[in-house]
Amino acid sequence: MNKKIWLASPHMGGSEQKYVKEAFDTNWIAPLGPNVDAFEKGLAKYNQIDHVAALSAGTAALHLALIMLGIEAGDEVIVSSFTFAASVNPIAYQGAIPILIDSEPDTWNMCPKQLETAILDRVSKGKKPKAIILVHLYGMPAKTDKIMTIASRYKIPVIEDAAEAMGSKFMGKPVGTFGLMGFYSFNGNKIITTSGGGALVSNDEWLISRSRFLATQARECAPHYEHEVIGYNYRMSNISAGIGRGQLEVIDDHIDRHREIFNYYKRELSIFKGITFQQEPNADYYSNYWLTCIQVNPEKCFGVTRDHIRIAMEGENIECRPLWKPMHLQPVHCDKPYYGDGVSDELFENGLCLPSGSNLSDEDLVCVVEVIKNILSKALRKQAKEIEELVAYDQ
Repeated sequence: MNKKIWLASPHMGGSEQKYVKEAFDTNWIAPLGPNVDAFEKGLAKYNQIDHVAALSAGTAALHLALIMLGIEAGDEVIVSSFTFAASVNPIAYQGAIPILIDSEPDTWNMCPKQLETAILDRVSKGKKPKAIILVHLYGMPAKTDKIMTIASRYKIPVIEDAAEAMGSKFMGKPVGTFGLMGFYSFNGNKIITTSGGGALVSNDEWLISRSRFLATQARECAPHYEHEVIGYNYRMSNISAGIGRGQLEVIDDHIDRHREIFNYYKRELSIFKGITFQQEPNADYYSNYWLTCIQVNPEKCFGVTRDHIRIAMEGENIECRPLWKPMHLQPVHCDKPYYGDGVSDELFENGLCLPSGSNLSDEDLVCVVEVIKNILSKALRKQAKEIEELVAYDQ
């Protein structure tokens, strides 16, 4: 069996153990501490944002953001359909209703036209949405200017889901910092990791201060344990934050490598007209290319489908994965209101995430490309032989 090539595995930079050791040496083995404070300051500086709460997960960050906006049972929240379930599930935590919006083909993110159509329709039904969750998918910035303009027009607050997009920018500004609140994920497969973790960010000091309070079980200032509202165990541990401090030191190197990987795949595979990429539409977009994602058109790939490539990869011990299955197609959310024309359906049907971790070697990338080229070359030869036989038969 060949060596395993992972889709996106953790990539340590070297300093992580130093900060974790400091936590052990000082006995800060708790969901608070110096590493948490320093990690929050580092995140604020890196993302050019004033206030940060380091939390146990990106999902926890989104849940708190919805609570801060007063989202309650029966409220409606607009969100991309083409995303991971964690972008939508916290809406259900609050008993609210997700309003699912299709993608546009340039970035694969929320379609501004469908967004405005949805808002007008919900308003006409007497249910003005209480929030918009804007996802920056696979690290690719959404059409942020258009989305923010629409949100401002209808006075709907925006929460940016930048879970996959730490380090990505739109018009030079870090994504996650355009809306009232934004959040990042530090899961093991992200651009940087804390093993598991996330962060909620905002320029509004009260929102982050209140979120920290709720994330520590909403304990009031009293000598005993006093609780006036429901709280959550959502704070990041000092150990995890130590890993995050070390990761922040190498994040730009990680992003540079992810972008190199994207450019390698694009250079090697663009010879096939049936393979297209999720890529920056113009110079306003700067993607961290967390994952390099492709579309496989069987009609232009000699009959080869996304799944043909995926299965061939599995046979060579290479991990790859279909794109997210849209939420309007998921059993758990398929009964929710959806506004779209099938863009994300097609993306899911034909899309594949290629191995993209910053710790992949050049040799790993060659192996991935060889599998794809081999299967396409075999299909081309088979098609050519069939055409040759048909011509001979006609003669």
